[in-house]
Amino acid sequence: MVTGASDGIGRAFARLLAARGHSLVLVARRGPQLLELAEELRCTHGTRCLVFEVNLARAGSIASLEMATRSLDISMLVAAAGFGTSGELLDAPLDTELNMLDVNCAAVLALCWHFGQRFRQRGGGGVVLMSSLLAFHGVPRAAHYAATKAYVQTLAEGLRVEFAPLGIDVIASAPGPVATGFARRANLHMPRALDPDIVARETLAALGHKTTVRPGWLSKLLGWTLAMLPRWGQVRVITQVMKGMTAHQSPERAASRPR
Repeated sequence: MVTGASDGIGRAFARLLAARGHSLVLVARRGPQLLELAEELRCTHGTRCLVFEVNLARAGSIASLEMATRSLDISMLVAAAGFGTSGELLDAPLDTELNMLDVNCAAVLALCWHFGQRFRQRGGGGVVLMSSLLAFHGVPRAAHYAATKAYVQTLAEGLRVEFAPLGIDVIASAPGPVATGFARRANLHMPRALDPDIVARETLAALGHKTTVRPGWLSKLLGWTLAMLPRWGQVRVITQVMKGMTAHQSPERAASRPR
């Protein structure tokens, strides 16, 4: 099962898993894009795909999704759905920030709980959670987004230990900037963005071997560099990075608006 499969990293995971012979459950808010992807994978790889148009922010959506797929032997969950905002928090619409909290955190927790139960019953499985380079320190002008990814990172680290005796592998994937629709929605300028195919490939290669993977050279470089600094130094460096990525924003429109 791949959530957020209609675009970006989720779509990259779906294509890679299809190429490896897996049948897929594709989940996202945008049904037409999912149907287009399902047809592409069927024609290219002969992949059997089931499509679920679901808004993961809605209460009960995960439980309904689990019920609808209960007859399927799902062996892996790739929780790639999510979005971000940028700019000063006080300039952002509160509804947008709460919606991000629901999608990036509450939905991920519910997915891990429901499908973790399934994996325990079947005696094994895999869980891929999307963290971020920004998950490891405070990030001015993306404070709330970074906090949601810190939640995912911490959740993955704990669940990897809890789930290991059950035969369930868990990994947190923490890339830096990635060339997806994320930047457009978050209103960020990301000139050195990573190809999402690299994120998918390096993450699946590390599943079962690492707690956290940092796909791409930039994520690795920044991760190592920042790790050598005290916490306040990390925040200071990332503040300068975010200033560059948000320099094009006008003060009164500094926050992301939903699509």
